[in-house]
This record gives sequence, structure tokens and C-alpha cells, in this order.
Amino acid sequence: MAGREAFARLRRAWRELTAPGAAYAWSEIEIDGLRMRAFDRAPASMRDVWLSAAARAEAPYVGYAEERYSYGEFDLQVRALARALSEDHGVRPGDRVALALRNYPEWIAGYWAALSLGAIAVGLNAWWTGPELEFGLADSGARVLICDDERLERIAPRLDDLRRRAPLDVIAVRQRQKLPPGGRAYAEAIGDPARAPELPDVGIRPEDPACVFYTSGTTGRPKGAVLTHRGCVTNILHMAFWSELVRRAGGSAPPAGMTPRFLLGVPLFHVTGCNCALHPATYNGGRIVLMRKWDPAHALELIERERITNFTGVPAMMGELLQSPDFERRDTSSLVVLGGGGSPQPPELVREIERRLPGGQPRTGYGLTETTGVVALNSAEFYRARPESVGPALPTVQVRIVDEGGRELPVGDVGELWVRGPNVIRNYLNHPEDSEEIAGEGWFRTGDLVRGDEDGFLTVVDRAKDMLLRGGENVYCAEVEAAIHEHPDVGECAVFGVPDPRLGEEPAAAVVPRAGRNLDADEIRRHVAYRLASYKVPARIWLLREPLPRNANGKYLKRELRARLLDADPGRPG
Repeated sequence: MAGREAFARLRRAWRELTAPGAAYAWSEIEIDGLRMRAFDRAPASMRDVWLSAAARAEAPYVGYAEERYSYGEFDLQVRALARALSEDHGVRPGDRVALALRNYPEWIAGYWAALSLGAIAVGLNAWWTGPELEFGLADSGARVLICDDERLERIAPRLDDLRRRAPLDVIAVRQRQKLPPGGRAYAEAIGDPARAPELPDVGIRPEDPACVFYTSGTTGRPKGAVLTHRGCVTNILHMAFWSELVRRAGGSAPPAGMTPRFLLGVPLFHVTGCNCALHPATYNGGRIVLMRKWDPAHALELIERERITNFTGVPAMMGELLQSPDFERRDTSSLVVLGGGGSPQPPELVREIERRLPGGQPRTGYGLTETTGVVALNSAEFYRARPESVGPALPTVQVRIVDEGGRELPVGDVGELWVRGPNVIRNYLNHPEDSEEIAGEGWFRTGDLVRGDEDGFLTVVDRAKDMLLRGGENVYCAEVEAAIHEHPDVGECAVFGVPDPRLGEEPAAAVVPRAGRNLDADEIRRHVAYRLASYKVPARIWLLREPLPRNANGKYLKRELRARLLDADPGRPG
């Protein structure tokens, strides 16, 4: 258990690492007219991160199934694809390249090719239905779509409508079905990678957009968060800083100079998979092993075979890994870091990690799509000492804990967390006027209720936003409600989260049919499943005849409704 002296060592190490001239020194600079903290020694862009990594030509980089790629082999593929995007498809700096596929190596190649051209990589959620993919492509204004067979099947019937609005080329990955008109196979696009030219010389500013990830909108439509090159680089350095900080403070951090080997079981179209696994693995010259889909038994096999050092996932995945009947039969001694985010980690999970992996380090963090990754991190004995905490805010991040009027609260009081820094997005794609979550002066309203302690460690208490977290996937209730309301027989509906032992939460709905109409739960589920990804479909549905309770302002009293329904029927209605 870490005592006061351990936390004092942490503070001393923090001061040493951020002192003027030190590895993680920062200065205040002007970013988009605002004074922000920024690391002094940061790479200028993610293109520079890739070029530096690609120089490690012989080092192993990506593994998938039986496929193995070194950094040099992968660089040839990135350059070949960049040539195709630029010369054949007319992609220029600022254009959007959409990625809609599973965790295949081609996702990573498409990502680095786009960023190295100064284009913007758009990560589309591979769970999305055809209508959702169509929305993402139209909203992002993608010039090229790189997709696999499953996504191609969903989007092919909608290509004509999309192309009436703007040109859209398709590059199909690992495709077996017939290509749509204007479609092209990935192998044809890259040709012979050995003959790929050098990447074109393009100028990329730190504040230029690097990628867009969609976060479900509070008003019913997903919004594309625009992440900058500086934001992505800052997140990499924050993660590196934390590892070095814990090491210097005498904690059980990964050994200095250790080459990380990441097992990626979470999707690359989220900041957890992309910014918090792919980016740091690449920056550190590490290796990343991709899983086509999550399976704990297969994950344990890969950990043993590939000597995995880092596993990044949501708490449900870590729990399934530790409780798998194969756990004792597999060699997991290589694991050094076991952690992630996406939803709060129960304190008992920290103790379970410590018990089952005596050589491993439990780790958690807090972050959002809109913060380009982590805001705070906690690990090693500091996590064991405060297993309910997500850790302190990282060096270039400023935080406030405020009341409903935006006034800062004393230490220990619970309030909404506001965040400011170079990693925070400045806007949503196509929503420059949307200031709902931007409080001015660059402060981002997270919608999460937290408390801070005397050491600056943050604990997430609740969410102020009307949102739930299902196994790491954000589900905004307004989006699901909007889909349900499209059914002609629905009069009222309210969507909220209910507890689930594996996923943390699941969406549930209370639905009141229109007068004289009849509905059943399965009909509502089918209706929603056609419009939204499967993880957004309510797992539990209550069909009610009386109006839903509202407050004086006409808003649904969801907490009261949820408590009443669960108390009356704790089973699985509908």
C-alpha cells in the first residue's frame, strides 16, 4: 500500500520530469488564440511520428493471424497506399479518407497513409448499420472509403445516393464479393509495394486536423470530433510521461527500454485502440498484435505465443480474461501492463489483477474522444492505494471541478469536470457553432461528476450527461430515443442505463404506445436495430400505459423512473 512518502516521491519525480530542459518540460504557447500548455520537445506532427518509427526497418510491427510485418515492410505498404490515394484518387491535404473495417492491418496502413499526406483519417464505427455508415460518410465528406467485405455489403446499396452529393471512391480490403461500380481492390491499389516512392513532401502544422472519430450526439446524431496532430502527439507523450514518472517514483513500472508488445482487442476506430494503443506502440518501436474479434481464450493463446507485455481493454474484457478457464493453463508471465478505460474499473478487479498477475501492473485512466485520449492515469501502487481513482490530470492538462454555475469547488467536493489543454478538440466536424460543451476559454465540459483529493487524484462519481457506457461503447440516450420515436406507434419513450454484470451497463427503455396502438418489445428492438448499431438496441424494454414522469420543465425524471421500474421488476422484462 502506498503511503504518504510514496505520494511525496511521485510529486518530486513529477517536478523533475517537467522542469525546464527536462524530457517533459512544457511552456505556455498560443494555440488558436488561446494560451495553452504544450510540451517543448514534441514531434511537430503524426507524420513525423510515423517517419521516425518507419526508420526501425527490421523491427517487428504488426501481427494478425499468421501475418507478420516489420516496420520496413509496413512502410512500403503505407507509401504505396499514399501514392494511390494521392495520384489515383486525388487526395490532397485536408481531404478525408474514411476507414470502415475490422482490426485488419489495412486499417493501420490506411491511417498512416492518410496522416502522412496531410489528409484526415475518419474512423467509422464498424458496428454501424448501413444508414449509420451512410450518415458518417456524408457528414465527413469522405473522398475515399477503405472498407472490408462486411462494411461494403452494408454501404453498397447506398453508394449511388452518396455519390449524387459528392465523389466517393471505394478501396475494398480482403474482399470476396463483387466490387461495386467505381470500386477497387486494395491489392490493385497498392500494386507492388517494393516499387513505392517516398512519401510526398507536405507541410503539416501541429494544429492541422489529423483524424475524426464519431461520438454519439446528445441531440440524436453522432458528431465527428476533430482531433489535431498536436493533440495526438500530446496524448502519446502523456502516456510516456506517466510510465517514466511511476518508474522514477520507485513504482513497479515497465522496465526502462522495454519494447512493448500490445494485444489489441478493442477497435481501432476509438481513441482507446488508436490513440492509446496504436500510437504509443508505434512511437516506442513496439509491436501490435491485432484480434479480429474479442475472444478471451484466443487472447490468452496470443499472450502466451506472442509474449504480450501490454493488454488494453475495457473492464469487462479484463474480467473475462482473468476468469477464463484457460487462464491457469496459459503462460501470462510476459504481461506487464493490464488496463484500459471505457468504463469505471471496480476496485475488486484491481485486486484480482494483482492476485492473478503478481508481475503485472494494473492501470486505469480517464479520457474522452474529445480529449484525444487520456486526461488522467493511475497505475502500480498508486492505483492499489486508491483503486477508485483514475489518477491525477497529466502535465499539459488543466482541470476544474465546478458547480452548476461554473464556480470552482473546494477540494473534496463533487462537481462537473472541465478540461483544458492542447489535446482538447476545438470543434466538431460541421458544427463550428456548437458550443454546448465548450464553456469558453477552451474549457471542455466533460459532463462527468468527479471529486479531487489533496494529491490531485480524481475519482469519477457519476455522469451528468444523459449517456451510458456499454462495455466501453458510449450510448447516448437521446440517439436511441430519437430512433424509437420514428416508430409510428410510439407516444413517449425514455432510455436509460441498467446494471449488467459483464458490460457494466446496458441500454433500457420505457415506452408508452400512442392511444389505441399496440406494441411489443421485439418489434421495438427490430425497429431500432435497423437504424442503429446492435450495442445501442435496448436490452430491456418496459411497455407502459401511464404517461412517463416529468419535472416542472417537462424533462423526464429518468432516475426516478429507472428506480421504480427496477424495484418493481428486477428481472428482464420485454
